[in-house]
Amino acid sequence: MGTAARHEAQEPFGKEKEYRFPPGFQRNLVWYVLRKFRPLNPIHLFQHLAETYGDIAHYKLGSQHIVFLNHPEYIREVLVVQNDNFIKERTVQRSKMLLGEGMITAEGAAHRAQRLAAQPAFHRQRIVEYAGIMVEEAVHIRDSWRAGEERDIATDMMHLTLNVVARTLFATDLREEVYELAAAINRIMGLYNFLIMLPAAEWLVHLRPPGLAAFVRARNRIDAVVYRMIDAHRKSGLDSGSLLDLMLAASPAENEGSRQSLFLRDQVITIFLAGYETVANALSWTWYSLSQNPDCELKFQEEVDAVLGRRLPTFEDVSRLRYTESVMAESLRLYPPAWAMGRYARDDFSLGDYFLPAQTTVLISQFITHRDPRYFPEPLRFDPERFSAVAKARRAKFTYFPFGAGARQCIGESFAWMEGVLILATLAQKWKLRLVPGHPVEPQPLITLRPKYGMRMLVEAR
Repeated sequence: MGTAARHEAQEPFGKEKEYRFPPGFQRNLVWYVLRKFRPLNPIHLFQHLAETYGDIAHYKLGSQHIVFLNHPEYIREVLVVQNDNFIKERTVQRSKMLLGEGMITAEGAAHRAQRLAAQPAFHRQRIVEYAGIMVEEAVHIRDSWRAGEERDIATDMMHLTLNVVARTLFATDLREEVYELAAAINRIMGLYNFLIMLPAAEWLVHLRPPGLAAFVRARNRIDAVVYRMIDAHRKSGLDSGSLLDLMLAASPAENEGSRQSLFLRDQVITIFLAGYETVANALSWTWYSLSQNPDCELKFQEEVDAVLGRRLPTFEDVSRLRYTESVMAESLRLYPPAWAMGRYARDDFSLGDYFLPAQTTVLISQFITHRDPRYFPEPLRFDPERFSAVAKARRAKFTYFPFGAGARQCIGESFAWMEGVLILATLAQKWKLRLVPGHPVEPQPLITLRPKYGMRMLVEAR
C-alpha cells in the first residue's frame, strides 16, 4: 500500500506479542520530544512520520499506542468501513470543557439525534435563504474599509462569519456582542495546547490554577452571550424555523428549565465554533494565497467582474463563480482549517497487514495528506486548476477532505462553501488585499489552523 512497505514492522512493545504494529519510533515519544522537538509542533511530527515511515506509522506516548495514517485506503477504512469501532479521541473529548455535549463531542445515539434534529437547517431550501444575509454582512464590512488602511484580515473575517452564523442559524443580531464573543474565543484558543497537555485538566479547572482561571473567565463570557441569546429567543415567542428553534424542539422531554438551557447552550456553542471558526480561517488563508499569486488573483477578479458586474451576488451566482470556488478549494487544500482528526478504537482492529489493540488512538491529518505529491504534484504551488471538474473526477477519494469524511462529515459543508464564495466575490468587487511587508505568516495548529500572528494586510481599491 503506497510506501508502507518501505520499512519492516518494528518489534511490538512489552508483552503484546499477538499484535503487529506498523513501523515507527523505537523509543517512547516522551523521550523523542525531549530530544528532537522542542516544543512539539504536531504538524512537524506528522510530516516526519509520513516522510520517514510512509503511509502508516506507530509510536507510543506514555502507555498510549498511537497510529498515524497517510493513505486514502487506510483513512477510508477508519472513517467509513470500521467507523462503528471508533469514537472521538482524547483531545476532542477534552474540548467538552468548552463545548459540553454538543454535536462535535457527542457519540452514538446522542450524536445521531443531534445531527438529525439540525439537518433541516442545512437543507438546500434554507441554504438559499441564507445567501442574502451572507452578502449583507459582507457588504457591511466591505463598506467599513478604507483605501490604504492596514487591517488584521483574520480578525475581520472572524467578526464577519460570527455575525453570519448568528443571523442565519440562530436568528440573532450580535453586533457589538460579536467583539466580546470573539475575544473570549480567541483567549480560549490561545490556551488550547496548554489545556490539551495538562493532566487532569477537567478536575483541576475547579481549582482554577493560572491558565485554567483564564479559561474559566473566557468560557463564562461565552456562556453569558449564549444564554442571553437563548433567553431572548424564548421571550420573543417566535418560531422562525432557525436552527435554535429546531434545537429547542429537539431538547429531550425530561429537560426543563436550567437543564434545557444547558442542553441548548452546548448545541449553540458547538455550532458557533464550528460554523464561524472554520470559514473565517479559510477566508483568511484565501486572501493571503491570492495576494501571493497575482495571476490567480487576476483570473479571480476577472470572473467576479464578468459574472456580477456592479450588482451584488445572489445564491444563483454561486454555481457560476466556478473559479472563485476553486480558489477557495485550493486554499483549503494548503491550509485546511480542520487540519487533523483523531479516533479512538473501542476494540482490537486490523489495518492492512497490521493488527492493533483496543484503545489505540488513530490520527489523520488533512494538512499532510493534502500536501502529498502523489496526489497533488508540486504540492506547495497554489493552483486552483486542481479543482476543475476534470481534475476532481480523476482524483482518488480520501485524498482531499477539508470537511472530514464518513458518518461525521461536517453537517454545514454546503453552508460553508456558499458562504465562502459569496463573501470572496462581494469583497473582491471593491477591494484587493496585500500582505503587509515583513508580516510573518505561520500556520498555528490549534483546534483549527489559524495564522499564528494574524493576517495583517493593506486594503487597496480595485
